[in-house]
Amino acid sequence: MEKKRDFEGKTLTREFSGSLVDRKLNEEDRTITFPFSSEAPVSRGYLGNETLDHSEGAINFERLNKSAPLLFNHNPDVVIGVVEKGWLDSGERRGMAKVRFATNAAGNEAFEMVRTGIYSNVSFGYSVGKTKEIDENNYRVLEFFPHELSLVSIPADYEKVGIGRAKEAEEKIDNNIAMPAKQESSNMDAQRINDVQKAASVASQTETLPKEKMIDTPDLSVVRSEERKKAQQEERSRITNISALGAQHGCQDLATSLVESGASIDEARAAVLERIGAKPVETVSQVDMTQEKNIDYKLTTGIRAALTGDWSSKEAGYVRELSQEVERSGVKKTTERSFLVPYTALTSRATYATSGATTGGNLVQTDLMADDFIEALRNSSVMMSLGVKALPGLVGDVAIPRRSGVAATYYLSSETTAITQAESTFDQVTMTPKNLAALSKYSRQTLLQATPGIEELIRTDLTDGLNTAVDLGILSGSGSSGQPTGILNTSGIGSVAIGTNGGAITIETLVDLEEQVLIDNGNVSDSMAYVTNAKVLAELKKLRAGGSASGDGSFLFNTDISGIGRGPTPGAVNGYPLAVTNQVPSNLTKGSSSSVCSAVLIGDFSQCTVGFYGAGLEITVGEDSDDFSKALTSVRGIISYDVAVRHAESFAACLDVTT
Repeated sequence: MEKKRDFEGKTLTREFSGSLVDRKLNEEDRTITFPFSSEAPVSRGYLGNETLDHSEGAINFERLNKSAPLLFNHNPDVVIGVVEKGWLDSGERRGMAKVRFATNAAGNEAFEMVRTGIYSNVSFGYSVGKTKEIDENNYRVLEFFPHELSLVSIPADYEKVGIGRAKEAEEKIDNNIAMPAKQESSNMDAQRINDVQKAASVASQTETLPKEKMIDTPDLSVVRSEERKKAQQEERSRITNISALGAQHGCQDLATSLVESGASIDEARAAVLERIGAKPVETVSQVDMTQEKNIDYKLTTGIRAALTGDWSSKEAGYVRELSQEVERSGVKKTTERSFLVPYTALTSRATYATSGATTGGNLVQTDLMADDFIEALRNSSVMMSLGVKALPGLVGDVAIPRRSGVAATYYLSSETTAITQAESTFDQVTMTPKNLAALSKYSRQTLLQATPGIEELIRTDLTDGLNTAVDLGILSGSGSSGQPTGILNTSGIGSVAIGTNGGAITIETLVDLEEQVLIDNGNVSDSMAYVTNAKVLAELKKLRAGGSASGDGSFLFNTDISGIGRGPTPGAVNGYPLAVTNQVPSNLTKGSSSSVCSAVLIGDFSQCTVGFYGAGLEITVGEDSDDFSKALTSVRGIISYDVAVRHAESFAACLDVTT
């Protein structure tokens, strides 16, 4: 029987899906290029299978190329972009389009879902011009006029085209609910369909109730429509929230997987938290100086070159080469008269002038014993050796997710007891760059005459001085005036007080400090240790088993078993390592004990992190008017770092030990 096909001149739609490999996404100008049509046949039900011809002249792009709209699900009230260009790919026999997403709310949402791979299907509306019958069940459209493109959700032509091709033809099931003919939709569509089926089932059961029990018969078409809208709204909300969560934390691939698996927003939050908790912090690699170049790296060479602008020598070129390598890692110079020094180069302050013995003159050749050069005395740097974790090569601000509270559990007194909802809570530990600088000056004559080498002096001053300052920042940085917040000033650490006006150190005080950490489960690893200063150490060494008098028994802390006397200072007390540095304050005040109290700190130091930004420090050479008149050169070194305490409960301090 001849079929009457009278749709020529009418508007039809065809939905397509295809591999994302075919698309070209430009995030900067918010455009995407993709195929939207092909010669794959689509069933028109009774009318047969329709094939769109893609030979030259078959597609009329006139309307499409007059800024045709990009819609969502062919809804003219939801414009999400505009078609910039449409054309024929004659080689692949496909219709191609380039669209630009709008900057309104709908456009932003659609662009983000396309970018993350959640929306991958595209449809287009078109009018049919000429057709040709092939046989009873097949016909070919020889001319058609595309006039709009749409993002859709149910794909049909999944092999050939688009960022999607969806089924136009749908088969009808009971209760007049339209369902896809095949299982070609994504999991999110399947979930949405399932919700609608459930609603239809409820409506169907309602229909079968005896009439005498029906108080008010609902309009089933309205019920089905409302349930369908509710299911679609909930699904869109789920997709939107999960997609936004993934975009916020750089987990778009995970968000796509969660959407497709039907995960709830709560399940998505837990999965994203687990991902970002395990995700390594973005860092830059350190500069490798192990390659053999037969060139000595000297700071003074770089200083002279920065001062004169002459980098032509082999040695200066090597300094500049390494500076540029640090720059490529993401660290930028702040001035042209500076260069970057890799941290690896620093491993191999007063004005240094030869006219003054203490400022450089004592370095000038007489009969100098360079090997016996006497370095200045500095406070010990101990924090890193206690297990503080270092994060080198940081780039931007760092936020480490932390579970700050755990869900509670409950016993149920009966089978019908309601379970009280209690969820985990989360916060973040953050780090932002804090800049630490050291400034030295030296004279031209010192540079020329120094024997141990101004090179070694500057190198030692920079490394030891900065290391000591970093160590102090970790321990007791104030958190203000550009300083990081050190452990002693971190809110929430444990506290032990000896008395109103402080008091003498005892072994009991050390045990009480230990208790403060253990009762809060703060001993996460084996990095527990005490830190104090030399004054407290001296008082500890005086403690005896029976009191403080000389005849009151053996020493408690450093007993020499063979001599029953005092032996060398041990490296542990109360079962934990003891580190001693005069960085620990000894000028604290408690009550009437003014500026005579010292601190003792215990903690699991693996729960403290220090982050270093970039792959090196910046050396800047300069001269002010005073420098110029005195033939001096200023050398400034700057590093950026920050300190973060992961768990304040892992530390406890006593701040009123009278010394």
